[in-house]
Amino acid sequence: MPLTRELLIGGKDVPAASGRTTEDINPYTGEVYATVAAAGPKDVTRAVDAADAAFPEWAALAPFARRAIFLKAADLLDARGEQVAEIMAHEAGGTRPWAYFNVALAANILREAAAAITAPRGEVLSAQEAGTLGLAVREPLGVVAAFAPWNAPVILGVRAVAAPLAAGNTVVVKPSEDAPIACGLLVADVLREAGLPDGVLNVVTNAPQDAAEIAEVLIADPRVRAVNFTGSTGVGRIIGTHAATHLKPAVLELGGKNAVIVLDDADVDYAVDAVTFSVFMNSGQICMSGDRILVHEALAEEFTRKFTAKAASLRAGDPAHPHTVVGPLVAASAARRVAALVKDAVAKGATVLTGGGEPEGAVHPATVLTDVPKDADLYYAEAFGPVCVLETFADDDTAVAVANDTDNGLTCGIITENATHGLAVGRRVRTGIVHINDQSVADEPHAPFGGVKASGYGRFGGRWGIEAFSNTRWVTIATQQAHYPF
Repeated sequence: MPLTRELLIGGKDVPAASGRTTEDINPYTGEVYATVAAAGPKDVTRAVDAADAAFPEWAALAPFARRAIFLKAADLLDARGEQVAEIMAHEAGGTRPWAYFNVALAANILREAAAAITAPRGEVLSAQEAGTLGLAVREPLGVVAAFAPWNAPVILGVRAVAAPLAAGNTVVVKPSEDAPIACGLLVADVLREAGLPDGVLNVVTNAPQDAAEIAEVLIADPRVRAVNFTGSTGVGRIIGTHAATHLKPAVLELGGKNAVIVLDDADVDYAVDAVTFSVFMNSGQICMSGDRILVHEALAEEFTRKFTAKAASLRAGDPAHPHTVVGPLVAASAARRVAALVKDAVAKGATVLTGGGEPEGAVHPATVLTDVPKDADLYYAEAFGPVCVLETFADDDTAVAVANDTDNGLTCGIITENATHGLAVGRRVRTGIVHINDQSVADEPHAPFGGVKASGYGRFGGRWGIEAFSNTRWVTIATQQAHYPF
């Protein structure tokens, strides 16, 4: 029997004002996993009402009391591995290793947020006026609108709310329609159990057809003072436009068209393992996934042979099977979209080295292509599936030019046994993140995470996340009376 979940507003589980619900579909079986409330504009206003009412008390709560909630939530989440694995498999087709990785990293995001709560904030400034002390202090903004995606639901659900809450804000989160429990309600459940006060975090689930209206109403509410969104570049442009219209700061972590560059001094076997992880982890449904694999021509033959064989050996299908690497995509329509990208590339001259063909439901096999021309959709479009394109290069200049030939700029991996060489190349690649002698997929809770160009702006993680969701305020204290000209 499907689960049933309601909205979380003001600490209470409540139905949508209209009484409407929407179905949460298992992408592998096509069956209904859960039924959740389908919010409308009135529900958004109710959620902001609750967050706004809770803000003064939460912002004033002693830092050590706030920190204790985050630390307890981290421990509670760590203990929920089995539950998360089940939810992620049913909601988004996530494999067990991916689910457990979500739990571990999300718990550490909460711990890093806890540490940030009691970390020093602000500066003492030099003052022009004699006897005056100048301060730059960080203060919370108010209510933050957060949008959490489905692909790494627990990691990104926690990340959407952790830094805003740690900075003293209250939050209304709109989780993805494809994983409303894992990236929204589950996160709220853990924080509620840890002692988060009522109204500090509110969750508004919705039907897919209502997503645009819900987002617009939420961002437009004058009590919402900042926005964070993780998702596609296309939707991110819309969210960013709404935020700009209402003069609200936004952190946008958007899509990638990421390259992994295998330099001529790389260890080929290591490069094959690294690239396989980069391309096929979570079926390529990670904003950091390696879409483009650039291999020096001196290593191309050996690398291509070994990488293609390894990709062909990856088990695809049931996410509950312990050996499955390539699970289902988030929906059958997503698998058809990926297959269409491959078909278009082949029609325009590309060669399939392994994989391809029609998907089985939401499952698309691990696929490697080469000779993809620039007029193929796949050349510039984010695959967001278990697909990559191999290209060769003759020198560093060519590798850098190809890596930069994209509107996106999220992350890059550079495989080399010479860190000096790798750093020299990495400094020339225009991305927000670069990993030397590693692949493109990595995230740590204390590191500044985000992209450039069409991959968004702003940073999550560590002190950068706290800065993103707080204001710097100038405060002066005069220790003696000033003299005025009149």
